[in-house]
Amino acid sequence: MKTINVNNRSSQKRITPVCAIKKLQIWIKSHHLICDGNFFVLKTVEYSMVERFEQYITILGGSLISVESAKKIPMGNHRQVILYQAKASLHTPNHDLKEYWEKYGGIYTKFDREK
Repeated sequence: MKTINVNNRSSQKRITPVCAIKKLQIWIKSHHLICDGNFFVLKTVEYSMVERFEQYITILGGSLISVESAKKIPMGNHRQVILYQAKASLHTPNHDLKEYWEKYGGIYTKFDREK
């Protein structure tokens, strides 16, 4: 079993594959994470979420392929935030996470639906 230590300010936390799967499942249900062919695509305005995504995918035996700034999203009158898009592969076409996405996920992220 592969685990990764994550340094927190107050303590050290060990991320297990079970924990990584649960976190990715939460992002599937919240429509931050979708499946596109054999790839998982995460869209978020928080770069720290992209970093956690990379950790979780790595723990599960996959790899992060790319991170792009997809667009800027207006937040109020004079503020914009960057929407990041991270693409990863799990190297396992029949991974349980893909089945979970088929059951609970969607084909669009929450940011794709906002126009």
